[in-house]
Amino acid sequence: MLDSVSALPNASEVPRHIAIVMDGNGRWAKSRFKPRFLGHKQGVDTLVNTVLACADRGVEYLTVFAFSSENWKRPNDEVSGLMSLVLLAVSKYLGVMNKNGVRVRIVGDRTDIAAHVKEAWDHAESGTQHNTRITLSVAFNYGGRWDVVQACQRAIRAGISADDLDEATLSRFMALSHAPDPDLFIRTGGEVRISNFLLWQTAYSELCFSDCLWPEFGEAELDAALAEYARRDRRFGAIKEPQAVELPLVR
Repeated sequence: MLDSVSALPNASEVPRHIAIVMDGNGRWAKSRFKPRFLGHKQGVDTLVNTVLACADRGVEYLTVFAFSSENWKRPNDEVSGLMSLVLLAVSKYLGVMNKNGVRVRIVGDRTDIAAHVKEAWDHAESGTQHNTRITLSVAFNYGGRWDVVQACQRAIRAGISADDLDEATLSRFMALSHAPDPDLFIRTGGEVRISNFLLWQTAYSELCFSDCLWPEFGEAELDAALAEYARRDRRFGAIKEPQAVELPLVR
């Protein structure tokens, strides 16, 4: 779990891409005797603040898990509330995103999504497509296993033969092909698991878990994760040989 720290990493140590599982909205609301929907609404406000804080720190890509393919199992009123929250978020925050150079991308299965929600997504994507400061990818109706399957299906339809299918080729068909693999994976809410999020892309991500519920996640928690990331020794399966030290000649 993350500890609060004051020291910020140098610019060269800031991850290029951060992925976040925004967990704890419902528990935050329940602890305040409020409906779960209000927890999700507060979570959107936290997301916007986090996007801007990441941009200020030089992060180029932020990907968040907003709605998993398993979330359809939740009560109908909560699912409907989450769908309406999409419309509210786009209308309320699209101007802020544009003003701060945020490009919005939606990743996930759009098959069973209502037409008016898809229209809101299209509006958010087209309205921010020229922004370059930071790319916010919102994973909605997304699952890591679904992503691998759909990438294989698209590769087959594109005529890629089995002999020509390698990791680099398959990566071109993944839902997050527009972004590099995440350097840092953060999950809030005290749970210590990946929950079918970016299974392909997080193969070598640094994992950080926070007890903080998502609506309470602020700049202090973000900076703690960045400081923890800066302390990690990323080897990607290799071994770093110790630097040779040249000793002075003894005469």
